[in-house]
Amino acid sequence: MRRRRRQRQRAGLGIAAAVVGLAAVAAFGLGGSSSRRVPARRPSPTTAATTPLPSRGARTPPARVRPSAAAPPATGADGAVDRLLSYTSYVELAGRRRREVALTFDDGPGASTPAVLAILERTRTPATFFLIGNHARAYPQLVAKEAREGFVIGDHTESHPFLSQLSSGAQATEIDSAAEDIRRAGAPAPRLFRPPYGSFDQATLSLVRARRMALVLWSADTKDFSRPGARKISYAGISGGQPGAIVLMHDGGGDRSQTVAALPRIIRRLRTRGFALVTVSQLIADDPPSRHQPPPRPLSGRP
Repeated sequence: MRRRRRQRQRAGLGIAAAVVGLAAVAAFGLGGSSSRRVPARRPSPTTAATTPLPSRGARTPPARVRPSAAAPPATGADGAVDRLLSYTSYVELAGRRRREVALTFDDGPGASTPAVLAILERTRTPATFFLIGNHARAYPQLVAKEAREGFVIGDHTESHPFLSQLSSGAQATEIDSAAEDIRRAGAPAPRLFRPPYGSFDQATLSLVRARRMALVLWSADTKDFSRPGARKISYAGISGGQPGAIVLMHDGGGDRSQTVAALPRIIRRLRTRGFALVTVSQLIADDPPSRHQPPPRPLSGRP
């Protein structure tokens, strides 16, 4: 019995040794190693395609405000205008909760526009330009430059009339012709509209709203169109600075050399007083006007 038991034990040990030996031969014979890493599997195309992308609503770090950079996405400006139009048709003064001021220029492009742009670019100052359609046709390269460098461009009618003296059909032609000239010159379709002289009526408001445009008036008028001198223009622009202010100046419609001379001082002093200079689109995005503001009223003194 003991002899048979020993024989069985020896046979079992022999079989185990043979199995281990064969496994070792197989491993090394195939060039493998028990310590060798198995390459990670690449994700299949299906797996890669279903990898979740960032949500459209996810916030991204805000871009630095710099006109010389590429123009801000139209969706951002459009979104600000759409939110404004959800409860009002216009802005004259923003919400006054943030120390932001929007510098605006009317009646261009013109002979003084390159000098104004040079100052804004040098000082990295955003601004909003309200263009006359027939001037956009005359200076398309300046319109394209404004759009390319990130300035916001608005509609200021085709020929600068008192809109309240025109029929609804004539007003529509003025607004639409200017918008088309602006687009043809290489700028986005305008979402902001400024009535010449601040003259408008109920027909104007209806036409602008139907085109998903916001009516933009102003809270501070430098009266630079009358050429009172660079000192007075500077004083008006600086003293008009308040949270949510929209400052009216001109880069077209005549000799604007006094405006060009006053502009660096206006920019410097407003910033010294702690104001951030922004476009109208940025102003209404950051600090929209009150939902309880009164209905818009003409600023021209004419009904």
